[in-house]
Amino acid sequence: MLTDYQRKILRILYNYKGGRRRFPTIHELTVKTGKHKPDVMAALDALVDAEYIHWEDKSDTANIVILEGWEREGERPKVDRTPPTGNIDYWTEY
Repeated sequence: MLTDYQRKILRILYNYKGGRRRFPTIHELTVKTGKHKPDVMAALDALVDAEYIHWEDKSDTANIVILEGWEREGERPKVDRTPPTGNIDYWTEY
């Protein structure tokens, strides 16, 4: 499961490549995320470890290959959407 920040980096990479036909530089990622370079590099390393991207030559983001542009199905925690139970009357007028 990706953290919010890792998911954000993955979506930036995917959308940036689609819109500008190139990947953002590390500096552009720091500007877009508001984080420092070590945070961006840690997120990119986590994406490599989780096999969302392939990145051998870490000197340039132009060498990134996106393997999966979205988080894998079933990895995000499920949100309980069952309605509350009990004697709660939401339509009571006062």
